[in-house]
Amino acid sequence: MVAPPSILSSSATPTQKTLYGTQSVSQNSVLSRPSIDRDGLQSPANGMGARIPSNSNMSFAPRSSSLASSPAPGSFSSDMRSQLASSRAASRLDVSSTNLERLEEHNDDGRVSEQMISTLRENLNRELKIKEGSENMLEALNTKKAKQTKEQRAKVEAELTSSNQRIKDLKGQISDLQQPKLPTTPTRGRMAGLFQTSGLRSPASLAKSTAGSEYDEATESPTYALAEVLQALEIEGLMPEYYVGHANNLVELFKRHPTLKYDLVWSVFGLRMQVMLLSESRDVVAAGYRMTRHAISDINSLQKIRTLNTDYLVNLSLIKEKRADVEREQALKFVRAFLEVKDGVHEISKGIVRTIVAVAEHEEDRLKAICIETLAEIMIKDPPLLISAGGLGHLTNALGEGTYDASEGLVSAFLFMLDAPQRRKYLRSGYELETLFTVFTDSLFTREKILKQNAKAISSVMKSWPGLMTLSMYNFRAIRSLISSLILPYPSTRETILDILFGLLQIKPPSWSASFLAGRRLTTYGRVANLKASSLNKGAQFSSSAEDETAEKDLVDHYTALLLAVLISSDMLPALLQVTKEADTQMLRRKSTLLISEVLKLANKLLPSSWSSDLQLLPELFSAAAHFGADERYDATGTVYQIDSVSRTLYRSAPLTAVPLTNSTSNNSTENLARFEDTLKNNANLAFDETTFRQMLLDTQVLSSTNYLKWNWDIILKIIEGPLLNGKRLDEAIKASKFIKRVVSFYRPFKYKFAEARNTRPNQKYVKVGCALMHTLLQTTEGVRYLADNKLLRQVAECLAQCDPTSGLTAQSPMFSQLRLSETLCSGYFAMLGTLSGDPRGLQMLDRWRMVNMMYHIIDLKQRPDLIKLLLSSFDYSLHGHPRVLLSKALTAGSKDVRIHGTNVLRRYSSRYQPKASSSQGVGDSKWAIQLLVTQLYDPEVEVCATAIKILEEACNRKHYLEYIVECRPALDHLGEIGAPLLLRFLSTSIGYHYLNGLDYISNEMDDWFLGRNDAYVGVIEAVLARAFLETSDEPSATASLDDDIMDFDKLDNVARVPPHFYRELARTSEGCKLLREKGHFDEFAVIIRDNGMETEDADIILKVKGCLWAVGNVGSMELGAPFLEESDVVQHILKIAENHEVMSLRGTAFFVLGLISRSTHGLEILSEYGWDSSTNIMGQSLGLCIPQNLGKLLSYTPWRHEKASEILVHEMQADVIASAKKDGDPINQRILNLIGDLINTVLTKRAINELNQIKLQKAPGFKQPQLFRKVMVILECHHFVLMIRRIIVDLFDKSVMRQIVLDEESSEEDMDSDEGSQAATERQRSISVAPDEEGL
Repeated sequence: MVAPPSILSSSATPTQKTLYGTQSVSQNSVLSRPSIDRDGLQSPANGMGARIPSNSNMSFAPRSSSLASSPAPGSFSSDMRSQLASSRAASRLDVSSTNLERLEEHNDDGRVSEQMISTLRENLNRELKIKEGSENMLEALNTKKAKQTKEQRAKVEAELTSSNQRIKDLKGQISDLQQPKLPTTPTRGRMAGLFQTSGLRSPASLAKSTAGSEYDEATESPTYALAEVLQALEIEGLMPEYYVGHANNLVELFKRHPTLKYDLVWSVFGLRMQVMLLSESRDVVAAGYRMTRHAISDINSLQKIRTLNTDYLVNLSLIKEKRADVEREQALKFVRAFLEVKDGVHEISKGIVRTIVAVAEHEEDRLKAICIETLAEIMIKDPPLLISAGGLGHLTNALGEGTYDASEGLVSAFLFMLDAPQRRKYLRSGYELETLFTVFTDSLFTREKILKQNAKAISSVMKSWPGLMTLSMYNFRAIRSLISSLILPYPSTRETILDILFGLLQIKPPSWSASFLAGRRLTTYGRVANLKASSLNKGAQFSSSAEDETAEKDLVDHYTALLLAVLISSDMLPALLQVTKEADTQMLRRKSTLLISEVLKLANKLLPSSWSSDLQLLPELFSAAAHFGADERYDATGTVYQIDSVSRTLYRSAPLTAVPLTNSTSNNSTENLARFEDTLKNNANLAFDETTFRQMLLDTQVLSSTNYLKWNWDIILKIIEGPLLNGKRLDEAIKASKFIKRVVSFYRPFKYKFAEARNTRPNQKYVKVGCALMHTLLQTTEGVRYLADNKLLRQVAECLAQCDPTSGLTAQSPMFSQLRLSETLCSGYFAMLGTLSGDPRGLQMLDRWRMVNMMYHIIDLKQRPDLIKLLLSSFDYSLHGHPRVLLSKALTAGSKDVRIHGTNVLRRYSSRYQPKASSSQGVGDSKWAIQLLVTQLYDPEVEVCATAIKILEEACNRKHYLEYIVECRPALDHLGEIGAPLLLRFLSTSIGYHYLNGLDYISNEMDDWFLGRNDAYVGVIEAVLARAFLETSDEPSATASLDDDIMDFDKLDNVARVPPHFYRELARTSEGCKLLREKGHFDEFAVIIRDNGMETEDADIILKVKGCLWAVGNVGSMELGAPFLEESDVVQHILKIAENHEVMSLRGTAFFVLGLISRSTHGLEILSEYGWDSSTNIMGQSLGLCIPQNLGKLLSYTPWRHEKASEILVHEMQADVIASAKKDGDPINQRILNLIGDLINTVLTKRAINELNQIKLQKAPGFKQPQLFRKVMVILECHHFVLMIRRIIVDLFDKSVMRQIVLDEESSEEDMDSDEGSQAATERQRSISVAPDEEGL
């Protein structure tokens, strides 16, 4: 705190002493940051060595000394304003002299104090000149050689240091002499005037000694502290840092006591605010805005602030030059604070909005971006205000021209406006969104940065219902323009459009795409067979698809199918084929070829046969390829070959079980075929003759070099996974050559080869080969014997013992330290130990070297959670034994993070793929994992329980697993909402239904969903879909993770998962359908959809309709629930909503619901009668991806008539104010008003400015009249002026005018006029209003 000691000396309590002695202004680096997020202000002298009085300098008098009979200047008495007014009326010299006399603490002679201060300031100026000369000398010396000027530089630096110290001392002495004496006022009377409530200090806080103690918030009296700060701000004539410091302390007080601002008396606080905002110091004005912003509490406080004429002050602050950026920034944040209060936007005047628009239009203004964001928020909350202020056009230009970097956020504001008809009428039938495509269609406007920026915005638009439906108007005009831009011969434009199409269709380029685009042949890389095998294994491991349920991303696939249909209708494929023929670079041709292949594959999977059958033929391409004699035939033939080659590679490299929309039966047969192919391949690897085997050993370079960097690790891996599985070959490699010896020696820790390799993704091949080596050695007797006798495991055990506190072994730098595990491949040893733990003989070796005992001790270590997580992630738990016991111990005795990590490990084993598991075997080896997961439901930490719930919910997708989980009878009552999803999954089987019915869960939950949860589900599902379409960067990290499987499991939580619906699970069983029929809930939903389905105004009714739609769709998606659809005849009403509703998001909800209905056979038959078709699998089962045969049914929005700014009605009184502002009885004032009006016309601007300057030089009295200033502000509010013109107009007036207006210091005649003017101003401050017959404005 920067309060002078004398202020506290007369009436401060010990607690107040603590408050003011410890709250110093310490925000030294705030002003240096240009960010708009800065929320603190700094005294301007702090960065230049300003002295802040410490607590030790303060003296305190007895509290009784403040009880004076007459109020002093510091008291909050009734005649305070007259005292301030009289002091302002005096001359500046008298004011300065009076302040100095009042600030004197020990000397009563003011003249002596004034002389001392004058002398000190002269010395200070001299020292400042010395400092400046020293700095200039240093700059000159910097241009010379350092050796030649070393001594001279040292002397100058010493002089500069001493000068800085003297400057600091002089400023401190001046500050000491300027410390004012606190005015003595009765404390009780002051507090009674400040607050409506009593704020007396408790006896405990009065008795507490504060000598040498820190500030304690519990003992602070906020009312007293506020009173002292306001008293300190009352004093005039001090340094700017004094007021900035007190304002910052007041802000901190408001932050510590948020309810304090509700007790403010604005007649007192407002006067302090006005005086600060009228200060000549920019920092003081900024501090005033910040202080006032934190005092805002509700709409009433905003209204009180506006009565203090803050609109004029904000307008003047915003139009100032760049050097006043701190003040402008705080003024803008002050305006933005209005938006955070409910209905606060209605208290923002049109004049302020016009000023913000002027700032946003200024290209080089630092506040341009935040002004655009502010205008976007105003558009969302009060569209008429923005449109009448001329802000909509600038937002549209900023969106199209790319001047606003966060274009996706700006797009979301326009999408919100487009959704509902009452907001949509202010926009021009999608013109605002079409400006995004200008950069693609206009070759002169194309720039790389704007292309990328608008591409992200276009992706956001097309991934939303309002955006897609708006862009589909006029027969997909905007989308067709984007697709047709592929024909333009601009590589950057073409590449950006291709990236947009990849993103919109959710196409992730395969792993080999980079090599393919670089020009390599498809047969020379990729290891497609190995890739397919690994993806098969991982897919089998992660597979959790239900027997009668498709993947959880069905809704995303449904929307992707619609997008694909729209793009195909917009002639996407012909444009892509054109790129393959005419692209300048080979990379673009290959990229378009890859996209064509992906589109054909996606169309075959997502679109109905009526859409995809003709698409697969590519008639234009084959027609050109079959046209013999033409030169184009060769290009077309090459394209056909490339598409065929890419399609085959995509098929070979696609993970078999990763396709979510494939029937489980076909999956199993395909997987069995793939496993048969893998068996043939492995057998082929084993069948090497002697010559081939020896040649392969030589090709590895292991025998010819000991440098592992020269070894061919691909061949090494092929040998280890192939011939060495034969005991004879392995024995030969051990005894007849040094192959095995050198490879195993490479992995020995104390050889420091493998252990010192960096943990990067390319180096993961060493870990992979090491794990394969462990696996191969365990397969034969020779390998087991060699591994047991080798030093490898013994040294690994020694390294592990270094981490075991009970082993007695220590090391200065342990091999398995946290740093080495993260930076080097030492973590790869745990992957090898995990391979050993998956084999009985490997477990015996671990036990032989006492590694299992060490692991038990390490599990108890609280200091190494990283090591524990690595152990848990690396173990193979497929066998009964120590690994499972270790995991169970970690799940119960570990820390919170370890328990969560261990619970995630169980996901791998809770729903394992078991190709040989029959219905009699059921769960099989996963029982132990499910039992541990059920145990985790009783963990004291909610996060652990939630993780277990998610994993069990995934396991419930398999019927046998679900039945076993129900048999475990988990108690979930203590988890509340967290356990609800798992309980819902229990409903999908008869066993679970009867179990929950016995707990009386079903009836209670059913009533709960019917009365409220059904509506809440709407928000949940919409949030899930928004998260699914959110674009995330998939940049690979430089370092690789060994527990990739665990990482993949963790990523499953980030994938948008459709939350379970109660009525969907209920309709899975006949018992549930019977209960649903008895309750009559489905009929109630159908009635609401029929009666209120077309509502467009009431948000609550729209939410209710959405909830009913999701309930009907989930019931209709089940075969047992489909009969409800025909009985209620609700499908035709849903179709009516999807095809004709005015709210775009509600149309989208109906579209998704129709997709759910199409999953059942009966529902698909009903939809086919209305012209909607769905894709099916090879078994004829619907996949729930239903789209209309004619897209115009769904995307048939007709243009609407938009409201113009001139059509927004204005009250008659407001019109009179505007008319009177353009007239004045004084001819000179009238001329001034006319010239200001001419400034709107750019042709007349120069002449009008020159004439206004001439009038000012003639000292026209009008520029000192508040009445004329008010009229000019009305003109500025009603018309658009650029920022420079606004600044010129305001600079014409004398600075005293604003002080007269804000503090009401006008003559009696002007006061009479101002009474009328204030009423008019109050009416004008909201220059647009709601007409009696208009709603929604």
